[in-house]
Amino acid sequence: LKMSWFWFYLPLHLLMATCLCHSIKAPTTSSQQSFKSNLFNFYHSLVLADGKETTIHLLKDIPKRYHFVLEEGRALAPFSVTVTPCDVPIEWSIFVYKSPPGKATPGDHDTQEVSKSHRTSSMVTTIFNYKGNSVETYMGMSSHSALYLLEFLSTERDTHITVYLTTDTTSGYLYPELPVDPRIDVIGIGHTTVTLAWKHSPSVLQHRESIQYCLLVNEKHNYKSLCAAETAIRSSGMKLPPTLALSLSPYLLEPQQVMILSNSELSIINKVSSGEVRQVCMGTKNTYTVANLSPSTQYYFDVFIVNLLTNASAAYTGTFARTLEEPEPKVTELKDGKVIHVVLDGKKQKFYSLQYQAKHKKIHFTFQLCRGQIRVHITRNGKTVASENLSGLRYFSLKGKLLDTYLVQLRSTEESNSSVKVQASPHFHKPLFPLLPESLKIKSFSKLRTCRSVTIAWLGTQEESKYCVYRKRIEEDQIWRELQSADRCSGPESRHKSEKVLCKYFYDLNLQRAVTTETIKGLEAGTLYLFDVYLFGPSGIPVRYHSKVVKTRKKC
Repeated sequence: LKMSWFWFYLPLHLLMATCLCHSIKAPTTSSQQSFKSNLFNFYHSLVLADGKETTIHLLKDIPKRYHFVLEEGRALAPFSVTVTPCDVPIEWSIFVYKSPPGKATPGDHDTQEVSKSHRTSSMVTTIFNYKGNSVETYMGMSSHSALYLLEFLSTERDTHITVYLTTDTTSGYLYPELPVDPRIDVIGIGHTTVTLAWKHSPSVLQHRESIQYCLLVNEKHNYKSLCAAETAIRSSGMKLPPTLALSLSPYLLEPQQVMILSNSELSIINKVSSGEVRQVCMGTKNTYTVANLSPSTQYYFDVFIVNLLTNASAAYTGTFARTLEEPEPKVTELKDGKVIHVVLDGKKQKFYSLQYQAKHKKIHFTFQLCRGQIRVHITRNGKTVASENLSGLRYFSLKGKLLDTYLVQLRSTEESNSSVKVQASPHFHKPLFPLLPESLKIKSFSKLRTCRSVTIAWLGTQEESKYCVYRKRIEEDQIWRELQSADRCSGPESRHKSEKVLCKYFYDLNLQRAVTTETIKGLEAGTLYLFDVYLFGPSGIPVRYHSKVVKTRKKC
């Protein structure tokens, strides 16, 4: 490739003479004016490198021009130009300045004098133009020396593109080759999965070690190039990790790793997770199942064949698919007086549904929160009658009509698993749980603490009930775990026999005096203890008070 510098130093008066000569020689038409304008542009363009991908930044409505020269003496010299828009559609054209046979080329440094007759007999011709955001390649052949001008223009906003020029088509191509049929086939659709397949690239068969497929998944639209996808992700305002610089280039990833954009932050993890954009590189496999998608959601899928040595890529024709609708949640029937223990998955955040058909006008729902945090929503014949977050033991007494249908929906409000016990029964049915005091808190008396004993107190009720006290020695770093992970529905059967302190019965018709105290002796000095009280009602099902941690005095 021979670059032209002569025209950059052409005297201004000679340039003006050239333009004047053209205007006198032929009638003025829009086509001729365009030719003269483009000839003038040759003198104000940059050299386009051969055999190298060039990134070009375009400002809105300001054209940018590059040129290259094909030498005389090369019989039928082939060349190709590939342009990849990285954002909005652009306009680009190729113009050629041809000299008549035997005349010097504009790039000939040995020609210091160029006659007017030579310049007027030269022609500027438009050989290609395109407008859009697809990757386009122009392949040409020149039989004599010529100077080529490429002009690029963005009319929507500032953007950037990549341009690849090559005059050596025999030593391998920068971009991987697409198959004859570059479409992506959707061969399977589920509620949360989509399975894709595509034809192998010829480049995979020739250069398996340096080629791999990468899949891009998003909910907005297809991308016509990896460059366009990278630009869209960056424009969302996210901050890229320093190790990625300004690229989402797949060669930075190991096979099976996933690049995810979620909450405007980019991360690389080893499994597919939800997010706005997912990029998965799977080596040379030409089938892939995308998992962990949302039901009844449309996704767009793009496959890129990537040259790991050059980081150049080619895009298959993108496709889209809609996942199947989520099946109706399974509804469990509630029967009179029967207790159901429900465990909820906090990660999936799905509702668990229970249905009850009333055989009486008054209905009594009881919920005992065992672990975690749970939201309950109750409807009667489709209309909401109660909705709140559960805490401890909760009763709902509802009045309706015979054969009313109640739907109870439960959902965990935190990421960890939650569990609850549920009972539905007619209002006059014998209650499952004992009568509860105003508070389930255990109180300790600091002034009554000694090195060997602790005094605690708790509220009772007007109903004679059984209370059992348990203690457990713990360490400082166990406090949070013991309090947070405690199953409030579990009874004393889950405790070690050595932890039991005592059981007692008491009640008082005057609620103001329904308080009992107990001094637990035989403890060790300066030691932490976890105390629990269990209340047993007529049905024998226990209710656990809130655990209390107390430390004995170190010195007495």
